[in-house]
Amino acid sequence: MKAVAIKTERVSTGSISLTELLDKYLTEFKEGNVLAITSKIVAICEGSVVAKNTIVDKQAFVAEHADFTQLEAHSKYGINFTIKNNTLIPNAGIDESNAGGFYILWPKDSQRTAAEVRAYIKHRFGIKYCGVVITDSTCRTMRRGVSGIALGFSGFNPLHNYVGTPDLFGRDFKVSQADIVGGLAGIGVFVMGEGSESTPLAVISELDNVEFADREPTDEELKNIAIPLEEDLFEPFLSRVKWLRKPD
Repeated sequence: MKAVAIKTERVSTGSISLTELLDKYLTEFKEGNVLAITSKIVAICEGSVVAKNTIVDKQAFVAEHADFTQLEAHSKYGINFTIKNNTLIPNAGIDESNAGGFYILWPKDSQRTAAEVRAYIKHRFGIKYCGVVITDSTCRTMRRGVSGIALGFSGFNPLHNYVGTPDLFGRDFKVSQADIVGGLAGIGVFVMGEGSESTPLAVISELDNVEFADREPTDEELKNIAIPLEEDLFEPFLSRVKWLRKPD
């Protein structure tokens, strides 16, 4: 496996579209490659930003953009945990770093963006099998640092199911699945960095263990990526949180 980050100009809202950015900086792309794109650059290019000086109550602003918001007092870092798009994430994914006086939201529809970018890549480079993953980064419990997560993907199977297959000693796996899309997001975020690198794109290649598909994932496949709270390993913790649900 090989992953190479792509350096770009500093992008601000209205300065360039995502397609223009790809036209300018994605100079080659081969069959069987995956393109990782930070959700931040997608959001900036599509204008999903809010000027910080227009927000009076940050906690209310976070709650407005979350599906569920933690009601208890926020952490000593001023962060409330939220659930958004079936993802446990601080502050609904709203980011202040490298933002120049703005709050950067999650993209309006990361899944749609991944599909559109894959169609663009296929047409531009004349290839059939390729992948796209829209990434973000978040913290993990009881570990310092952040790692990558996927907000949207296209062009490959997101999970590898080991259930019913034997391990090295002939014992069948009962629940094990490999998070392929999460692994690719992690690789992309690692090489793109978290600071002032200005590398919002990464090409991941030599992917022998990724099963590509020349179609978009079905609604059922997208649903199966998320796990219901009652089945989640961390249910004993999550179910004890007082959550405020956003009105439908």
